[in-house]
Amino acid sequence: MDKITIKLVGGEQRVRASQAINRAPAGYVVTIREPNRTLDQNAKLWAMIADVMNAKPNGREMTADQWKGVFMDACGHQAEFVPSLDGPGFVCLGYKSSHLNKSQFADLIECIYEFGARHEIRWSEPHPIAA
Repeated sequence: MDKITIKLVGGEQRVRASQAINRAPAGYVVTIREPNRTLDQNAKLWAMIADVMNAKPNGREMTADQWKGVFMDACGHQAEFVPSLDGPGFVCLGYKSSHLNKSQFADLIECIYEFGARHEIRWSEPHPIAA
């Protein structure tokens, strides 16, 4: 049996999912989860990070990836640090926003809005609640 993914959008998909479960051999695994972040959320994240970079809050200048890591950390997403291969130092593993589900990503965006409010960031697009 091949791997299947069914997005539950209505009754027909629920029936198909039930049928697939009933046909699955013993020992197979079923996972039901929230969908990953959307492309629109991802585009919004990078636009917001660009706004923060342009504002240089408290004189901080970092790359977009560094800002993303700082915001992911502020939202409680953990990263792992491992020793580098050559010489002293460490490599950061983690902070992959592509692994976040939609609600986790929404929390990340709200965390950035909150930071922006404290640092008077001018957003290139309005906050949806304020619009």
